[in-house]
Amino acid sequence: MSTSTVYLTAEGFQNLKDELKHARTVERQQIANDIAEARAQGDLSENAEYDAAKEAQGHLEARIAKLEETIANARVVDESEVDASTVRILSIVQVKNHKVNKEQTYTLVAAEEADFAQGKISVTSPIGRSLLGKAEGDIVEVKVPAGKVKLEILSISR
Repeated sequence: MSTSTVYLTAEGFQNLKDELKHARTVERQQIANDIAEARAQGDLSENAEYDAAKEAQGHLEARIAKLEETIANARVVDESEVDASTVRILSIVQVKNHKVNKEQTYTLVAAEEADFAQGKISVTSPIGRSLLGKAEGDIVEVKVPAGKVKLEILSISR
C-alpha cells in the first residue's frame, strides 16, 4: 500500500468518509444477505449466485481498504491559504486553448475529486501536471489523447 499524501478539499474529504461509512454499513450488509441467501440454495460447488456474491464481497473489501488508506493519508487543504501567484492544487485556472481558440476554466483537485463535467481536473492528469507551478502568461504544451495542445494561462485565482 502506498503512503503518499493525498490533498483534498474539506468537501472531498467528507465525501470519502461518507462513501466509506456507506460501504461498511449498507453495502457490506447487502452482500452478507446475498451470500446467506445463495448459501441457503444448497450445493455451493455449482452455485453461481454464491460465487458472484463472494466476488462482490472481495471487490467491496478492496474498495473499503483503498478508501481507508486514502482517508488515512489525506491532508485537507485550507482553500484560503492557496497562493494564487502560481498554479497549485485548488487553483482555479483560466486558460486559452490555442488549437481551438477557446477559453476554458479548470479547478485543479486531487484525483479522488476530479470531475471533468464540473471543470475539476486532477493534478495528476496531463493538463494538471503541465499547469502545476506555472504563472499567468505562461504557455504550456500538453500531450493529450487528441494530440498536442498549447494552453496559455490567462488567470489564476482561488
